[in-house]
Amino acid sequence: MSPALVFALVTLAGAALAVASVLTLRRVEARPTIGRRLAGPPEVKVGTLLGDGALPSRAVRVSGRIRCTEPLDAGDGERLVAFHRDVEVRAGGRWRSVERLRETRSFELWDHDGSVTLDPARAAEPLITIPQVWRGRPEALEDPHASAAARLGERHGPASEARAVTRTINVTDRLLVLARPVRGEDGRVRLEPPDGGYLVTNLALDDAMRVLGGRNRRAAAAGVIGVSVAVVLVAVGIVGAVLSIILAR
Repeated sequence: MSPALVFALVTLAGAALAVASVLTLRRVEARPTIGRRLAGPPEVKVGTLLGDGALPSRAVRVSGRIRCTEPLDAGDGERLVAFHRDVEVRAGGRWRSVERLRETRSFELWDHDGSVTLDPARAAEPLITIPQVWRGRPEALEDPHASAAARLGERHGPASEARAVTRTINVTDRLLVLARPVRGEDGRVRLEPPDGGYLVTNLALDDAMRVLGGRNRRAAAAGVIGVSVAVVLVAVGIVGAVLSIILAR
């Protein structure tokens, strides 16, 4: 077997491992990339950003509490600044969206040394919270969800399962927000979303990382390791195949 063919097989093995690892991460709903983005930067309080000193040049993890004058009324005395709900049915072998509801209110993120305004409509998804999950038969859905599910069934085949995932941020929550602090021409500091949007969680960092680890932490860890090994295999395979072809000439 020629060296070029050996390296080509190594590349194919790496690609296959990458696909299998990504599918594993999706199956357990792990989000390692978001986890790295959230955990990597330093954590600062709101007040430390409001002085006259230089602001961080990169996104930081800002901690603070919520102050909102016109929150969403969720009933039962619950007041929210973000309400995300996704209703889906499994049809044709995959989950398909029936409803994607996003309601938010701008608020102040504050501590005893000051506050900055934040708009959760610019948050990346998902909100990093403990989700409320309902699962059941598609027949349990009511209109307008039932009608939308029926239309999806006509296009993709009968729905076999339904679920609703709700994530909320309450005005009483303490938040960690990945954001980029910027000083405007008026001298006031504001929080801009980094590429991909704010990362917002109402959990302590360790708890947020556990949520982002998915339903099976061992499978998630195996998936992350698999992706890393796959990248190495593909790189070695491509470089080796190119060099072997050049040296064979």
